[in-house]
Amino acid sequence: MPRDELADTVVRTWGPAGATWLAARDRLLGDLAGELGLELGATLPQTFHTVRAVTCADGTPAVLKAGVPDGHLDAETAALRAWDGDGAVRLLWADPARGALLLERAEPGTELTAVPDDRAVEVIGGLLARLHRAPVPAGLDHVAVERAAFDAHLARPDAVLPRPLVERAAALWTQLCGSAEREVLLHGDLHQHNVLAATREPWLAIDPHGRVGDPGYDCGQLLYNPLDADPAELARRAPGRLERLADAVGIEWDRAVAWGFAVCVLSEVWDADGDAGWTGPGPALAVAQRLAPLVAD
Repeated sequence: MPRDELADTVVRTWGPAGATWLAARDRLLGDLAGELGLELGATLPQTFHTVRAVTCADGTPAVLKAGVPDGHLDAETAALRAWDGDGAVRLLWADPARGALLLERAEPGTELTAVPDDRAVEVIGGLLARLHRAPVPAGLDHVAVERAAFDAHLARPDAVLPRPLVERAAALWTQLCGSAEREVLLHGDLHQHNVLAATREPWLAIDPHGRVGDPGYDCGQLLYNPLDADPAELARRAPGRLERLADAVGIEWDRAVAWGFAVCVLSEVWDADGDAGWTGPGPALAVAQRLAPLVAD
């Protein structure tokens, strides 16, 4: 993302705190580079954070990630620390007070979008099975808290999404969270853009949200990705993708379908109510509408 777009996103998300952070960003990067003995390299893909390729003093390639220090990176830090490199990039260092992380660099870093869809689903399923085995760190948000987004959307006089769809997803959210047979450390956003080719392992996960809950939650984000795919094609693929993901994470297909539907509706709710403004139905809505008839009553 070009620098000006990153700045717009940061200010839109964090307001004056974001503007203050942006003004001090270059100094922060310089301070961190000096303290850690890093050579700053190229800017890597970034949305809400500054992300730079760096080289450590011993020649090790790494990634320096920094953002507004309001605690929002704490969950990512905790998740990466719990995984300790098993299926995800390693956390090498963190300074929560300054909102900074030093991460293993996945090289060559090619996104999982580069492989056929069947292979991508297989890779993500395998990673989820491993990531879900880790001990759950204390203090992470439970996915049950995300139910509030549905209620907030339904309360808006200008709500743009089909009300029955959102109501059904909200009810399912409560039902699914309350009936989980087991709860695990969730990645929270595992899809093709957040899996990179690496040397230590063929593929490694990046950018976890770090949540706790039913493993089925992690089956949802893949369904409306990759970002440049045809929404109709994503909708067509969804049932088959869920069948394979359900097997990978150890839940029944109908439960995976319910989670997939609810997570897709939640994604559309976030887009509709986000600060950037709704630009019309996205792929997640197309997938949710395809899955709706398959959700058990």
